[in-house]
Amino acid sequence: MTKKEVSPAVIQRLPRYYRYLEDLMDQDVERTSSRMLSEIMNLTASQIRQDLNQFGGFGQQGYGYNVKKLHDEIGKILNIDKENCLIIIGAGNLGKALANYDGFRKRGFRICAIFDKDPGLTGKTIGGLEVLSMDRLEDFIKENNIRIAALCIPKEFARDLTDELIRMGISGIWNFAHLDLDVPDGIQVESVHLSESLMRLSYKVGELYHNGDES
Repeated sequence: MTKKEVSPAVIQRLPRYYRYLEDLMDQDVERTSSRMLSEIMNLTASQIRQDLNQFGGFGQQGYGYNVKKLHDEIGKILNIDKENCLIIIGAGNLGKALANYDGFRKRGFRICAIFDKDPGLTGKTIGGLEVLSMDRLEDFIKENNIRIAALCIPKEFARDLTDELIRMGISGIWNFAHLDLDVPDGIQVESVHLSESLMRLSYKVGELYHNGDES
């Protein structure tokens, strides 16, 4: 498959395709179409075809898409056809929630370790993992060829730790700190700002009530 420039909007939709195809597999559905996917995903059939054609299409005229094959192909595109090992930094409430979530492995991710600087937390078990001290971080990253780290720490520590993680060989940062990280080219950051998401929801709910009052 020849790679070409893919828009961020298409990349944003790929995990949704993967998830809905997984649901179809759970229902023993073997074949689908852009029309069927459009009905369950609230996208147009044309948009779905355009998205998938970015990667070669995968469909057959008069047949549609083989659900498992399309699911597997999207998994390859997302680089989750093989297990990805990631570490969590910060064993607070959010770090604990991530460590205890069992859905990551189904999506191709395994949490390999969790670290915290608090000596009162090191040695405790969270999600079946022993919390490790930060002084073991660099050796663990290098010995286990870790590429992805989830940052679950206060924002005042995030920037300096990000620099350290990059120096240690981390190339992907799942950022839960309330801070926009400035990283060099070649380093990927996916930021998750939970409060911003909630505020967007609040705005949308407010708009519904506001429009309702005016009608």
